[in-house]
Amino acid sequence: MALISEHKEWVLAKDDLIYSITCLGFPEELGYEIARNLGSPKAIRRMNSYLRQVRPGSAELVVDEMLAICAEIDSWRKRKEAQEANARYNEMRYYGLVDNEDE
Repeated sequence: MALISEHKEWVLAKDDLIYSITCLGFPEELGYEIARNLGSPKAIRRMNSYLRQVRPGSAELVVDEMLAICAEIDSWRKRKEAQEANARYNEMRYYGLVDNEDE
């Protein structure tokens, strides 16, 4: 059941983005490529919010915003990975090395 709603969320976000792109006079294909590159419904909704508020006049501005969103997402992921690695390192320093063969 959750898979269906996730798929529906993707489709609705993508369709809404494509509608916004075409309303600004850009080709539908641009909307498909942007949705594909953003990679999540949340990022697609963020892009759609930008399109509706700013109403960019060129495809370059649209693509620049998509790249900025992708860069922020990548930066967030790297920061989370570093935090998790740091937490594991600190745990290892506090508790010492654990021999997994004994468990």
